[in-house]
Amino acid sequence: MRSCVIIPARFKSTRFPGKPLAKILKKEMIIWVAELSAIAVGKANVYIATDDFKISDKVKEYGFNSIMTDSELITGTDRVAQAALSLDYDLFVNVQGDEPLIDPDDILKSIKLKKEFPSHIINSFCFINEHEDPSNKNIPKVITSENNDLIYISRAIIPNSKNNNMENIRYKKQVCIYSYFKEELIEFLEFGRKSYLENIEDIEILRFFEFNKKIKMFETKKSSLAVDVPSDIEKVEKELNKKTPDK
Repeated sequence: MRSCVIIPARFKSTRFPGKPLAKILKKEMIIWVAELSAIAVGKANVYIATDDFKISDKVKEYGFNSIMTDSELITGTDRVAQAALSLDYDLFVNVQGDEPLIDPDDILKSIKLKKEFPSHIINSFCFINEHEDPSNKNIPKVITSENNDLIYISRAIIPNSKNNNMENIRYKKQVCIYSYFKEELIEFLEFGRKSYLENIEDIEILRFFEFNKKIKMFETKKSSLAVDVPSDIEKVEKELNKKTPDK
């Protein structure tokens, strides 16, 4: 199967306008994500789906493909779906543009699992670390069955304990790497609106439940550190400096 990565990138983010072009160690965040994706699938198979020419022009400077999409699309997955309509691939990986620490091996694992579980949407998670607050609503929490099928994902603290015995709970958070087939993306796009739960939680993968799609989760090789707000930039730079102290 031919696979590609599509990175949705919207300039007018509610919590962080201009986020894709925010500098991380003097390089735009969208470029960090694109370069890591290229390690997994090759540069020619990485596409940035955007509605803004500032983003499109910047990624082209670095030699990446850009696809212009409608500005009124309501989620990143809708943007990926519209971009996929013009591409000839069997399998599409959606990598969020605010995940500058993703591991290329996790992209490859997402592709591998989609081939093994073709009737499932593939998504990933990691465990929340001791420096993160599970009550932070910017962090979608994940609960899965014992075979790693998604049960629910929420901005609330889940799972929870009737007896308030929270000490032994290891919370999982979503990592935004997804794999789908084109027909699944088309179904998502043609739904035309956010589903009831998706609208409440503002978590787009919940829309797939309306199509009775199972979602297979896998644990990423390392913890994720997504950029939700400007203050997250410093945290990411500290992590990158641990790996590249000369920069």
